[in-house]
Amino acid sequence: MPGIVGIISDRPVGECESLVKAMVASMQHEDFYMSGTYFVEEMGIYAGWMAHKGSFSAEQVFFNQQRDIAVLLAGECLMDPDISTSLRRRAHRPETNNDWLAHLYEEEGEQFFEKLKGLFSGLLVDKRQGKAFLFNDRYGTERIYWHETKDAIYFASEAKALLRVLPELREFDPDGVAQFLAFGCTINWRTLFRGVHLLPGGSLWTFEDGTCKRRRYFDSKTWEAQPSLSVEDFEWKFEETFKRVLPRYFGSESLIGIALTGGLDTRMIMACLPPAHQGFVSYTFTGPERETLDDRIAARVAQACGLEHRLLRLGPDFFSDFAFHADRTVYVTDGCFGITGAHEIYFNRQARKLAPVRLTGLFGSEILRGVSTFKPGGLAPSLLSPEFARRISASVREWAADQTHPITSAAFRNAPWNLFGSAAANRSQVILRTPYLDNEVVALAFRAPESLRRSPRSALRLVKNNNPVLGRIPTDRRIEDKGAGFPRNLRRLFVEAGFKLDYFHNEGMPHWLSRFDSLLDGIDSRVRMFGHHKFLHYRSWFQNELASYVSGILTDSRVQQSQFWNSDFVQHMARAHTRGRGNYVLGINAVWTLEAVDRLLFRELPRTIDSGFAAGTVPAVPSIRS
Repeated sequence: MPGIVGIISDRPVGECESLVKAMVASMQHEDFYMSGTYFVEEMGIYAGWMAHKGSFSAEQVFFNQQRDIAVLLAGECLMDPDISTSLRRRAHRPETNNDWLAHLYEEEGEQFFEKLKGLFSGLLVDKRQGKAFLFNDRYGTERIYWHETKDAIYFASEAKALLRVLPELREFDPDGVAQFLAFGCTINWRTLFRGVHLLPGGSLWTFEDGTCKRRRYFDSKTWEAQPSLSVEDFEWKFEETFKRVLPRYFGSESLIGIALTGGLDTRMIMACLPPAHQGFVSYTFTGPERETLDDRIAARVAQACGLEHRLLRLGPDFFSDFAFHADRTVYVTDGCFGITGAHEIYFNRQARKLAPVRLTGLFGSEILRGVSTFKPGGLAPSLLSPEFARRISASVREWAADQTHPITSAAFRNAPWNLFGSAAANRSQVILRTPYLDNEVVALAFRAPESLRRSPRSALRLVKNNNPVLGRIPTDRRIEDKGAGFPRNLRRLFVEAGFKLDYFHNEGMPHWLSRFDSLLDGIDSRVRMFGHHKFLHYRSWFQNELASYVSGILTDSRVQQSQFWNSDFVQHMARAHTRGRGNYVLGINAVWTLEAVDRLLFRELPRTIDSGFAAGTVPAVPSIRS
C-alpha cells in the first residue's frame, strides 16, 4: 500500500539505508506502484516512500528552491487551486506541481501543519534548522506505525515494514487482540503487534539534536467548543461549504471514477458535479447475479447526470481463488481487515482499470447522520479461552466508559479505527478520495443543531436545490416522490423491511433460524425476499461455496492450539456453520483472520499469492541523498 517509512538514528549509515530499502520493499504489493528513498546522513534521517503512479505523492521528494527543505508524503494534501497556484508563482521555479508544500512551510513555519487539508502522513526535513517533523492528518486515517529502541525510532505506514526488519516484534499484543475480538478493530491507537504503536491523529513529532518532542497540533475539543447553529443557518452554511470544497476532490490529471450507490452520500456529490464532468466514469459494486436497489438507482442517477455507468461484479474466480483473496486482504491491511473484507481489493482492482482515482461517499453517513457500526461485535462466549474472555470484557468496559461527542466518535475514532481496514484495502488499488473528512465539512458538522444530527434533511435539501432531477429519484432507504400519505409511507415501510431482512439473512441470522435456510431459499426463489440491498452473502458462502476453506482453517492444528480459542468450540463452530446449524460468521472471520496474521506476518510461510506479493521481493529503489 502507498506510504512512507523511515529510521531516525545515529547507527551506521549503511545499516540504516539497507533497513529502509527492505522496509520500502515490504510495501511493494503491485507493479503500478513507484518508490524511492531519501537519506540525510548528517541528521541521521533515512526515509523511503511508495506511491501510485500518477498520484499526488508520485512526484516526491518535494523540495523548496534551495533544496534545504524536503517533504515526503503518504496520501494527498488537497489545497484550494488558487492558493497552490499562488504559492508556486512565489516559489519562482517549482520543480514539480506539488513543491508548493515545501514553500508553504517556508512561509508558515510550524503553523504549516495546521494549514494542511486532506488525508495524509508525512516527514518534513528542515536542514536549515537541523529539524525533522513526523506528522499525520487530524484524524489519523493515514496511519503511522512506530517502534522505539534505545538508539533508533522506526516508523512506517504499514506495520509489516517494521516486522520485516525487527523480527522481535512478530508477536501478538494480547490487549490489542482482545480489542480486535471485541470490536473488529484495535482502539485507542493500539495495534495487534507487541511493541508496535500508532501515532494518534493530529500528531507532530519534532526531532532535533538527538531528542524527540511529541505533541498534537490539533485536538477535537477545538471543534467541539464551537456554538451550534440554527437549522436555517446550518443548512445554508452546509450547502455553501460542501459546494465550495468539493472541487478540490475533482482535481486530477488522472481519470476519476465515482463509486455510486443508491444512498444520499454519493447523491450529494452527483448533485454538485463540476460543469465539465464528461470525463468521469461511474460504477457500482455488486454480486455475481441479480440486481440490488443500489444497482438500479445508481444507473438512474448516472444517466440523469450524463455519465457512463458500469456494474462491477464478483466473478467465479472470487470463490475459486478465495484463499488468495483472503490472504491478500489480511496481509495488505496488516490484519486490520478480516476475511469478510476479501471482496474489497477484488472490486477495487476492477475499478482501477476504469479510473485510477476513486471518489466515494465514504464516511458521509457517519459524519452527517450519526450512523455507526462501531460497537462490540458479539462473538460467541464459548469460542474464547477464559483469559481472553476476561480481556475482552475489560476492553468493552473501557470503551463504554469513554463516550464522547458523536462527531468526535465518528471522525476521530470510527474512521481511523473501525473503518481503517476497508479504506486501506481500497487504497492498495486506487487513489481514494472522499469529501466527508474534509476539515471544513467535519468542523461544520460539529455545529449542527441537535434536530439535524441524525436527519437526512440537510442532504436532501442540498440535492434538490442543486439538481432537482436527482431529488426526484428515490434513495435506497427513503422514497422521495410527489405522493404523500399512506401509500408513500407503506412504500417506505416496505423498503425498510427489505433492508432489515437482508441484514438478518446475510449477517444477523439467529442460530435457531439458520436451520430453516433451505426453506427460506425456496421461498426466495419464488418470491424474492432477500438481496434487494445487500449482495455480500458471507454467511451463506461459508456454508456452501467456501465450506471446504472454512473447515480446513478451523481444523488446522495451530488454530486448535491457539491461546485465544476454546479448541472444542472451534471444531463445533466449523461443523455447525457448514451444516446450517448456526450462524458463526463473526467467529469464523476472527479465527481465520488471526490465523492469517500469524502465518503471513509472523511466520512468513509460502503464500497462495502471485510473485508481486511474495515475501522477500526487493525491487530496485531509487535513492536521493542530501
